[in-house]
Amino acid sequence: MMALALTALAAGLLLAHLVAVGLYLHRLGRKAPAKGVIGQPFVTLLRPVCGVDAFDEETLQSSFDQDYPRYEIIFCAQTSDDPVIALVNQLIARNPHVPARLLIGMDRISGNPKLNNVLKGWNAASGDWVCMTDSNLMLPPDYLATVVGSWGPATGLVSSPPVGSRPQNLGGLLECAFLNSNQALLQHAAASVGPAYAQGKTLFFNKPLLEHAGGLRELGQTLAEDAAATQITRALGREVTLTPLPFAQPIGRRSMVQVWNRQLRWSRVRRDAFPVLFAFEVLNGGVVPVAAAFGAVMLTRADPVFGLVYAAVWYLSEVFVAARAGWPSGLWAVPVLLLRDLMMMPIWLATFLRRGFDWRGTTLSPSSSALPAE
Repeated sequence: MMALALTALAAGLLLAHLVAVGLYLHRLGRKAPAKGVIGQPFVTLLRPVCGVDAFDEETLQSSFDQDYPRYEIIFCAQTSDDPVIALVNQLIARNPHVPARLLIGMDRISGNPKLNNVLKGWNAASGDWVCMTDSNLMLPPDYLATVVGSWGPATGLVSSPPVGSRPQNLGGLLECAFLNSNQALLQHAAASVGPAYAQGKTLFFNKPLLEHAGGLRELGQTLAEDAAATQITRALGREVTLTPLPFAQPIGRRSMVQVWNRQLRWSRVRRDAFPVLFAFEVLNGGVVPVAAAFGAVMLTRADPVFGLVYAAVWYLSEVFVAARAGWPSGLWAVPVLLLRDLMMMPIWLATFLRRGFDWRGTTLSPSSSALPAE
């Protein structure tokens, strides 16, 4: 009986994994959307900035390189002594062909520093359509056209998870393993078969629609603005729509501690925002299904090669989709994927130790503040 249960569990999880891979491979063949139901309206590209990271000049410059007819850029910084201000001013002067400005200051409307930072830009937006985009996201030239074109008849928000690119050490590779063939893959699979979930790297709003629901202040009522945006959009009877494919975030170097802390933060966000869904995350990754497969092999005294074949199919399918998608990949990635999966259960368990956490020196908790997407 136990052998049958383990076999069924292993088979079911492998099937779900391969379906997710297949759904993403199908997305790779889709073209970027042309003009959607809203045409090509004037868009405010809203980019909060804070400090200078390794790839900031490239990622912020990509704001000016959009193949989109009518848009403006509003950069938002919290303090006048932020070192990123000099870089932003240089970029604005270097690209006079695009209307752009930098606003400085912070309006405390929530415990979420990001929302407090971008409120001034939100209020200054010249039109009804606002695309809030993190400063460390690399925007391809068709970024705005793709986001705008993804808005459908039932859409209330367009979003996209990031995928990691350009890792420079083991921690960077591990971050890519979490972001790419796990999180982005699963988010897009969910969007292909059911309701989608927003991710804060890209949030494209109809400003009057969100203002009707309470505006940015309402986004600050939960641990993360993307989780709040998902809940608000559904409460309005509308859908979160994902772009056909995700956009890249250069990763560079990451320490193992940074990777752990980031994944633990977002695990706690998911637990508080979507507790029922989070309960099933204990099955995420390859550890549980591979263990179930080997358990079934041992109980039935079958050839251990069947367990090895099972593990190979699981991980090589991830390597294959990463290669097809242009993500960091290769047979060398298998040990990194194994390390990622071995971390998932401890992260899931550690999520329950406390409900608050520190983010860039700010202590955040569900009762007092919200976590800005990073």
